[in-house]
Order: sequence, then structure tokens, then C-alpha cells
Amino acid sequence: MVDLKRKLVQLISAVTLNSYAGGFVQGTIYRGPLKQVCVPVLNCYSCPGAVTSCPIGSLQALASGVAFNFSFYVAGIIAMSGVLGGRFSCGWLCPFGLIQDLLYRIPFIKFCLPLWTRYVKYLVAGLFVLVLPAFALDAFGLGTPYFCKWLCPAGTLEAAIPLALLEPGIRGALGALFAWRLTWLFLILLFCLAVRRAFCRVFCPLGAILSLFNHISFFTISRNEQICRHCGQCNEVCYLGPAPAPVVNHPECIRCLKCVKSCPAGALSWNFQGRNKEEGVFYG
Repeated sequence: MVDLKRKLVQLISAVTLNSYAGGFVQGTIYRGPLKQVCVPVLNCYSCPGAVTSCPIGSLQALASGVAFNFSFYVAGIIAMSGVLGGRFSCGWLCPFGLIQDLLYRIPFIKFCLPLWTRYVKYLVAGLFVLVLPAFALDAFGLGTPYFCKWLCPAGTLEAAIPLALLEPGIRGALGALFAWRLTWLFLILLFCLAVRRAFCRVFCPLGAILSLFNHISFFTISRNEQICRHCGQCNEVCYLGPAPAPVVNHPECIRCLKCVKSCPAGALSWNFQGRNKEEGVFYG
């Protein structure tokens, strides 16, 4: 039941964040006041239906040294989201997360990733979102949004493809970069068919940043050692593989709450408060 509720919340979030229907009709981008609102999910700014902004593009603008005060606001939004819920927005609000969840339900060969792959997203966040935009500058001293330009599948799926289909002028300007982005999107979608939340696990820079807050966020999952049976049921249902036993509030946890719902002893619980070690055991 909890997974069904989560899917419903994900769907409502995706529709709400991309509710500018006129953009899909006219091939334009919404530029109203809501565009100043940043939601900590991967949803492309340039999607014809998007009414809010994606934080990653704004962070790249900040790193590139552009006088863009909105970027500082975005950094605060990401930090606040992380402190409040950790990766909660990844599990419950992210439109591209919903796309990955639906893809994984399609019958296809499934496999598990080695543990080291989860660290790739930190490299992507550091190199493509912060370092390259800050130091790989053009002739005018401006940085390039490298992640958005080369590695963001959400941007290709939600913005590049729809705009290319809607605008003849854009279609005429397509070249090698668009071909690369289509190829990369195809590979990512194929990857997501085989591995649950593959992009989240391996490449998402926003997930990497929010994961740093999982152990200190107000929204936490706790385990009561006194009643835990160590049956391993939480390991069986864990959505992204870290499993609450023995690691609670693992950086990979997207707060899907399947472990809490499935625990036969009721040893797992969630709360929205500071960590209380008398109510549960927290491991680093």
C-alpha cells in the first residue's frame, strides 16, 4: 500500500511541476513567476510544460561565476530540503525518478550493481556541476553547464526532444551534440530497465548532494534493537539495496518506507524529528 501511495504522490508531483500545457502546444517555455521557484528534483527548466526550475542548472551557474543571485537561493533550497528530509524528494517527488520506477516494472533482464558504482554520482556532482563550470571557461570567461549539456537524460527527454519536435527552427540546428544526447538517453533508459533507479544510483548529482543529509535530516528511519528479529525482511524489500539492517538512514535511502511497512516485528519506524537514540539505533 505504501508503494501505491508513493506512486500517486509521484504522479501528482510530475503533473503539477509540468502543468504548463500551452508550452507543448506552442513549443515555448513557461517564463512566469513560478519559474523562480526551485523544487529539489530532476525536472528540466526547458521542458515546455515545466513551471519551476531545476536546481542543478542553477548550481552550475553559481559555480561558473555568473552574477546570478538565484543560484544562492537554490543552494539554500537544496540544503533546506536535505536537512528536512534527506533524499525524501528523490523517492516521492522526482518526475525522473517516477520514469525510472515505471521502466523497471517492464519485463527485462535484471541485475545488481557492484557497490563502488554508487560513488560515481559524487564524482559527477563535483566534476560536472561544480569544478568544470567554475574552471573550464570560454573566451568570455563564462562556464558551461556541463552536466545539463552532456549528461542529463531528463533534459533530453523532457526538453530537447519535445522542443525539436515542436519547433522546425530547432530541428534545423540539431547536430552532433543532439545525437550524443539521444544516444546517452537511450543507454540510460536501457540501464533503468535492468537496474532499479539506475540513474539515481550511479549518476544523479542531486541525489549525491541530498544523500549527504540523510544521517542528519529531521525525517529519519529508526530501528528498535530490542524487538528486531533480524529476519532480513527489510533487506528483501529495500528499494535501492542498502537495507536498514545494519545501516539505518544510509546515504542511498530514498525514504520509500517499504522496509517500515514490511517489518513483521514493527521494529522499524519513521519520524519527523531529531534523532532519538532511545527510540531506535542509528548506524553510520
